[in-house]
This record gives sequence, structure tokens and C-alpha cells, in this order.
Amino acid sequence: MDSPRTPVPTRETVDGSPEETSLANASAVAEQQSTGGLSRPWRIARNIVLGILGAIFLAWLILYVTKGRFLKHPFERTVAAMTHRQVKVPGDFQLYFDVINIHFVAEGMTISNPAWASKPNLFEAKRIDTRISTFPLIMGDRRVKWLDMLDGALDLEWSKDGKTNTWTFSERQGKPFEMPLIRQATVAGTTLRYIDPRLQLSADIAFKTIQASDTRFASSIQFTGTGMERSTPFTLYGAMLTPNATVVGGKNQLDLHIKAARTAIDVAGTLDAPTRIDGADLKVTARGRDIADLFSVIGVAVPETRSYRLVSGLTKTGDEYRFTGLHGRFGDSDIAGKLTVRIMEPRLKIDAALATRTLDIIDIAPFIGYNPDAVAAEGKGALVKQVNGTPRLLPDAPLRVEALRNFDARLHYTVRTVRARNLPVSNIDLTLGLDNSLLSLSPLTFDMARGHVTSDIGINARQPLVHTDYDIRLSPTPMGVLLAGYGVDESGTSGTVKARIRMAGDGNTVHDSLSTATGRIAIVIPAGSFWTRNVQLSELDIGTFVQKLLEHKLKEPVQINCGLIAFTVRNGVAAADPILIDTQKNVIVGRGGFSFRNESLDFAVRADAKKFSLFSAQSPVGVNGYFAKPRIDVVSPDLLERAGAGLGLSLVATPLAGILAFVDVGDAKAAQCGPVLAGATARAQRTTGGKPRDDIGHGTTAKAESGRKTAGERKDQRKKFLGVF
Repeated sequence: MDSPRTPVPTRETVDGSPEETSLANASAVAEQQSTGGLSRPWRIARNIVLGILGAIFLAWLILYVTKGRFLKHPFERTVAAMTHRQVKVPGDFQLYFDVINIHFVAEGMTISNPAWASKPNLFEAKRIDTRISTFPLIMGDRRVKWLDMLDGALDLEWSKDGKTNTWTFSERQGKPFEMPLIRQATVAGTTLRYIDPRLQLSADIAFKTIQASDTRFASSIQFTGTGMERSTPFTLYGAMLTPNATVVGGKNQLDLHIKAARTAIDVAGTLDAPTRIDGADLKVTARGRDIADLFSVIGVAVPETRSYRLVSGLTKTGDEYRFTGLHGRFGDSDIAGKLTVRIMEPRLKIDAALATRTLDIIDIAPFIGYNPDAVAAEGKGALVKQVNGTPRLLPDAPLRVEALRNFDARLHYTVRTVRARNLPVSNIDLTLGLDNSLLSLSPLTFDMARGHVTSDIGINARQPLVHTDYDIRLSPTPMGVLLAGYGVDESGTSGTVKARIRMAGDGNTVHDSLSTATGRIAIVIPAGSFWTRNVQLSELDIGTFVQKLLEHKLKEPVQINCGLIAFTVRNGVAAADPILIDTQKNVIVGRGGFSFRNESLDFAVRADAKKFSLFSAQSPVGVNGYFAKPRIDVVSPDLLERAGAGLGLSLVATPLAGILAFVDVGDAKAAQCGPVLAGATARAQRTTGGKPRDDIGHGTTAKAESGRKTAGERKDQRKKFLGVF
């Protein structure tokens, strides 16, 4: 039997014979063995990868050999298209991989600014030589391995609307400037310019040579600079004390010092980034001769002060600069609280809550227009100025109308105690509002001599001539406490006083505003008792005064039934309307007036007894002079006429007849207290019998209106005055 044999391939025809198929398979097997066993698709993929790697290597080799200098113009065009800015490199240019990091060299490189910027270029440098980490850059992380820059200049500007800036290469909202992470650097001759039109701030800063190695700076980054805030120039110097912490993503210690307008500001604390104060934890110390200088730097008007020192924390969130934990002193007064400045359009907005424990009276002087340093040095004399040979007391410091247009404000200010010898004031509470040049002090309240003053003052500075409305109200206040402040013993005086002032005037100073004012001033005295000495001196009843003096009853109380001291003000001139005080023994009436224009006084009071008095010199007591220098004329023309009459009677008759000239029959008509306590005008006043009073009127204000009188005018006025009495 035959043994089995191995099949032998047979030859077939060309159309698919067994012989042809076997040969093809054998060839495929041989080829697969020669290519390492890869199939045809994998071979294609491999060849593509090898081709790419070869191309990359070739490109790298070409770039490395040529240093990429032939890419200058493509680089300029590409970066210009990406940033929408002109990019130029007039000098040497290199751009290649060394070995895998991008090595970039450019001499005279410039990157232009947007058309609205004040300088043509955002960036320019005499030479920049840097290596940038390639792969982090692809992922959006800017890491500079090495930087060598000479005479670099960076111009950082915000647009006028505050929405875009020069360093954000898009039309979208501008972003804060952030520096890349730098591992090693040498930067010499670098300057930075910063402009913010909304703050009206510009600054030019120069950095000392900066050296860093292995992400560590050799020393602090020191800088100096100058700038302008609105119209105020300033200088600055400082340092980033811990730049190495910033490099690795930590916080940087900042030490900054600014001097401007007699003011020194020190800033110390930590920044999240070298150019970002958002979220920063800073401490600010400001000191100077006048706090108004400090606020004028940002265009905000505040009252002047004596020398001050303030300390506060500072943080920034968005458009808000928040000063918290503020405390310090101005003059001899303390202050504490918080303040927020918000950058808004079209004006800044300031919100503040401040408190003072003890306010020295001298430090109040600038609030009403006086120089506090002069008051501290000269006392009351500093309040008085000579104008055309006459003393002036009302402040004439102009309201800073232009500064009021720069900001809006909301302020709450409280004072616990006012340190003053003759002014028993405490618990001041002020709410101030400023809205588009409309200023309100409403309410302004304070306690005075166990009474309470409430004020609402509105100042409209929206028009060229400032208009002011005054409404000041004094609740019933013990008269004795008020008199005690001027050295009068308050014991035995239980009378009270209440008052209201309502006026409106035009003018940019307190003096000018009151010089044009129209309104009414009313001081009401309800029932109460006063010292006999005070009352007798006012009525000049010599007989009773001497009698009380001899009987040691000088402090015997005298009852006041009611009283009204009121003036109607027209165009800055006030006329008595009326002066009427009804006491237990007499009726005191007055006539005349005063002027806010020249601050002159020209009125008089006299007392008519209700009871018979044997020796009475009941003649008018004149009050004249000026606000700053008043005079009391006790020996009035009426008294001299009585003395002359008495002397004549003594000569032609007997000495007893001369005494008759000083006899008061006591026929004064008591006042009806209803109209008095209501503060009514003279026309509405009545006697207790209900009849109109004929002994009071609007007064004579010739001197108040003109400030000068001829001898004839003085004689005519005296006749008119004496005719009333």
C-alpha cells in the first residue's frame, strides 16, 4: 500500500490557476516578514508620522540655523492681525526653538496703541531677549524662562468711558493688567506710564534695574515716579518687598510713599499681583496741614482743618475703594469711622459714616468759613476782618461750587461733646447729602444748654448764584444755662427761650447769602423767673435797683409773663417786628433793626413800668455798633432830655420839682400773651384788653440799610424813635 504524499502546488492558467495564487501568498508572507509584521494601514500611518517628525526636525533645523530671521515680516503681520495693532521690529529679529523653548529676540520692537490713546505705542524696547516655555504657552499659561530687556516702555491707559484699555486686545471689557511668570530676568531702564481719565490720574514710573534668577529676584523691585491727579502734581517712591512670592503665585508686600499738596501718604500691605489692588489688604496713613488738601487731590471739597493724621485700611472691589477702620485726629479733635469712594459716571460717589468723641471749638471754625490756625493763634480776634473801615464777623469764604460738581455724597457725622468755654453744645448729629450740586444739611441737630436745636439747610449750587434756605429751630431751653456760659450765675433763673429762623438768600458765601436774605427771626420767651438784678438793669429803674441793692435782695426773682424778640428780614435788613417782653412789673418794648449787609446794629429797648416808681430813668437803652463790636448806650438822648428837664425844673422851681422829671406813673399796658407766644408780627399784638398796641412797630433801619447817617438823619431818627416811646 502506498504511503500518503505531500500535496504539490499545481500550475494553472493565468485566469486564477492554483499555481498563481500560491505564488502571491508566498510573496505577501515574505513582505510581512520584512516589515516587522505591520499591515498596510499601519505602515501608512507610520510613514505619515515619520514624515511629520522629519518635517518638524527639518523646520527646527532651518529655524535653528537661520535663527528664524526670515520670519520677521510674517511675525509682524500675524501678531498685528491677532491684536489689531501695528507691530514693527526694525532691528534684529530671531524666533526659533532652543531646544524646545521659544527663543525670541527683537531690537526696537514696537506694538501700537489704539487710536484713542495719548501715546502711539503700547510697548517699545531697545532690545528684548526672552525664552518662553512652549507647552505651557499652548495651554494658555505664560511662563517666561528668561527675560533680558533694555530700555523698555509700557503705556497702560484706560479709555474715557472706563470700558476698554490699551493692553486688552479686543473691543470687550478691559481686564486688569497681569504680568507673566518670570523665572530669570534682567530688566534695565524700564518705565511705565499709567492713565485713568475717570480718576483724572496719570503717573510715570521708572524702575531700577531688576535681576531675578530661578524665579527669585535678587532684591526688592524699587521704583520712583511723578504724576498728576486732576490738577495736583505728586511724587512717589516705593518698592515691592517680596517679588519672589509674587513670581510663584503668592502675595507681594508693597511699600509706597506719595507726596502731594502738603500731604504725605504711606501705603503698606499685600497685593495679589504687582499691578492689581482688587482684594488687596492695605494700610493707608495720611498726614498733612489741612485735610482739604488731601481730598482736593480727587476733586472733592471738604472744610479746611488744622493739621491731621489719619490711619485706615484700604480694599478695592470693582469700582469701590473702601476705607475701613479709619481713625485719627484733626487739630485737637478725634475722628473715626469708614468711607467709601465709588468711581461712577458722571461723578464720584462718597459714602461715609464718621464719629467724633470730643470736638474742639476751634476745629469747628472751618465748617463755617473761618481759618482754624488763625483762630487758634489769635482767638476771637481772628474771626473779625476790617472791610471799608468797619469790622466784619460773618465768614466770607466762598463755597467751592466747581468742586461740588465733581462728586455726590452721603455723610452721617456725629459728635458727642464740643469742648468750648461759653458754648454748651453736645450730641451733634449731621446728615449731609449732595446730589448733582444740590447740598442738604438735613437734619442737623444738637443739644444746647439742655435744649435741642434742629436745622434743615438746603444749598442749591446748580445755578451760578448759590441759593440757600435756612430753617433753624431751638426747642425750649433754660435761659439760665445759656447765661451761665457767659459768666452769669444761673441760680434763680427758671425762664426758658425758644426760637426759629427761616430765611432764604442768594450768594456764594455765608455773608453774601445773608446779605440778600428774606425771612423771619423769632425768639419766644415763655413764662418764667429771672434775677431781679438782670431785669432791673435792663429797665434802668434806678429807684428799685438801689432799693433791692440796699436790702440785699439783688437775686429776688422777677416773673416774666411772656416775651417775643422778632425781626422781619427783607433783602438782608432786619427790622424789629416786634420786641415785646411782658414782666410782672413792666413792659419792655423795642424798635430798630440790624443789617446782614454791613453787620451794623441800630435798635433800642425801653421799659415802661406797670406800677408807680418815684425815681425812674426809663429811657431807651440803645444797642449799636456792629456784630463784631456791639455797643450799649445806657445814657440815651431821652435820658439826657429828662435830666435837662429835671435840671430846669430845679432851677425855676424847687429841687423837689426836679425829681418829677424822673417819676413814672406806671401806666404801661400789659401784653396779651397769645400772639406773643405764637411769634406773631407787631400788627397782630394786643393789650390784655384786646386793643392793638401802639407802642411797637417794624423799627427804623436807616443805618442798617446804608451803614452811614448824616447828623440830620440821626436827629430825625431820634425824634421818630422818641415819638414812639
